[in-house]
Amino acid sequence: MSAEIPLNINIKEPRWDQSTFTGRANHFFTVTDPRNILLTNEQLEKARQIVHDYRQGIVPHGLTENELWKAKYVYDSAFHPDTGEKMILIGRMSAQVPMNMTITGCMMTFYRTTPAVVFWQWVNQSFNAIVNYTNRSGDAPLTGSQLGTAYVSATTGAVATALGLNALTKRVSPLLGRFVPFAAVAAANCINIPLMRQRELKVGIPVTDENGNRLGESAKAAQQAITQVVVSRILMAAPGMAIPPFIMNTLEKRAFLKRFPWMSAPIQVGLVGFCLVFATPLCCALFPQKSSMSVKHLEQELQDQIRAARPDLERVYFNKGL
Repeated sequence: MSAEIPLNINIKEPRWDQSTFTGRANHFFTVTDPRNILLTNEQLEKARQIVHDYRQGIVPHGLTENELWKAKYVYDSAFHPDTGEKMILIGRMSAQVPMNMTITGCMMTFYRTTPAVVFWQWVNQSFNAIVNYTNRSGDAPLTGSQLGTAYVSATTGAVATALGLNALTKRVSPLLGRFVPFAAVAAANCINIPLMRQRELKVGIPVTDENGNRLGESAKAAQQAITQVVVSRILMAAPGMAIPPFIMNTLEKRAFLKRFPWMSAPIQVGLVGFCLVFATPLCCALFPQKSSMSVKHLEQELQDQIRAARPDLERVYFNKGL
C-alpha cells in the first residue's frame, strides 16, 4: 500500500469533464490513439491489474496519478466497458484511424470498376461489422443468425448504393463520381449499426442512476444510443471522404501523378488518414459516452418500476456504445 496518491480518484469516469465538448474531445483523442494497438498483452494486463487493484483500494508502491490515468485509458482502449472482456484488436477504437484510412483510401481510389466497388465495399462492411459488434452497448450477446443478417444486409445495401450511384454519375463530372463511396458508406451505416445492435432494440440496454446502480433495460434508450452512433459514424467519415476528392482531382491533373500514377493510392490513403486523426475523436465527442434521458421518456413499465423504487429520480444513464 502507498499513500502517494489518494484513493478517491473516480477512474470509472473519464479524466476530463464529459459535460463539455472539449472535455469529451480530450477523452476521445486518448481513447482513439492509434499507438494503443501496438501495446502487448503484458502491457494490457498490467494496466488492467492497476485499475482493478485501485478499485479495491490497493495502490502499487510508487504509482503516480498520471500513471493511474494512463493505465485507465490503456485498460479502456482494450476492454469492453460493460462486459470487461478484451475486445477484438481491429474492433477497438484505437484501430479506427489506421484501418479506416487504408480501407477508405482504397475505396476512393478504386471506385471506377464494378469488381473494385464490390470488393472494397465488402471489406469496409466486414470491418464495420466487427467494430459495431465490438463496441456494442450493454452485455447482451448476439446470435450467429443475427450477426449474419446484419452483415449481409449492410454489405448488400452498401454495394447496391455504390453501384447504383456509379451508374448515375457516368454522365457527370469525374469529381462527383468520387463522392459515390461516401454515399454508400452513409447508407450502409444506417443499415449496419441498427442491425448489428438489433438485440438492444428488442430487449433494451442497461440503464442506471447517476451512481451506476442498474435500474433495468430500455429499448427506448437503445434507440437514442444507436441514433447518436449512426450520426457520429456518418460525420466521422465525411471529412476523409469529402476533402481528399477535391485535392486528388487537382493532383491527378499534374505532371507528377501522370508520371507516377501508382502514387495515387498512397497519397489518397495519407490524406484520408490525416482527416481521420481529427475526425474520429471529434465526432465520437459529439454526444456523451454516458448518455442520458428523462425517466418520462422510458417505457411505461420501466417508468413505473423506477418511480416505485426511486420516486425522486428524473434521469437515467446508459452507455451509448461507439
